[in-house]
Amino acid sequence: MKLVASKPESLTDAKFHYCPGCTHGIIHRLVAECLDELDIRENTIGICPVGCSVLAYDYFNCDMLEAAHGRAPAIATGIKRMLPDRYVFTYQGDGDLASIGMAEIVHASARGENISVIFVNNTIYGMTGGQMAPTTLIGQVTTTSPYGRKVEQTGYPLKMAEILSQNEGAAYICRTAVNNPANVIKTKKAIKKAIQTQMKGLGFSMVEVLSTCPTNWGLSPVKALEWLEDNMIPYYPLGEFKVKEEK
Repeated sequence: MKLVASKPESLTDAKFHYCPGCTHGIIHRLVAECLDELDIRENTIGICPVGCSVLAYDYFNCDMLEAAHGRAPAIATGIKRMLPDRYVFTYQGDGDLASIGMAEIVHASARGENISVIFVNNTIYGMTGGQMAPTTLIGQVTTTSPYGRKVEQTGYPLKMAEILSQNEGAAYICRTAVNNPANVIKTKKAIKKAIQTQMKGLGFSMVEVLSTCPTNWGLSPVKALEWLEDNMIPYYPLGEFKVKEEK
């Protein structure tokens, strides 16, 4: 019988702890498939964040390290500079990357650190109880914005792909989503392109992936996917924001 699909070698046999309908599992698999297809698992080092994916070291079958909250780009910088022959990626949520880790990610991209960042944006703090995040949409209800996020109080949601694409050191910046099969395929292509950007030594790369959080959004998994398409994509448009030409 012809094998159609199997578990990537770059994933362990551990069962994901994520809530039903959470799309972290999809993104994990896409990263793992890219590592397998590029045949770089044995030379890859991943950095885990603080957040829902804090246990990613249990799931990726490659060398993994844990970083303090927001500090994954700094850890990745040190590893890549000491071990330039390794392929280094960080896996971060919006609270980790765009709040406490804002300085880390901005300066890593400005320096052109030759690392790849997988940025999972679900517009909310998932692990700690559903508080408002830097990417929470205007009017979105969270545990700390029970009447919806208000511009006059907390400003506008941060568009990290657009912000980082302005830095000279950024080589590849893209925003994708995993709300339907077509976008899942595009997300995999973007992740692979980000890693290949690193393999070519072109500089900093980041793929922002729009993701769901059904539990904290108070929606069913299906409704959460619809909410992402109806509300997140209009504010966070998909596409490539920076593609550096090869040297």
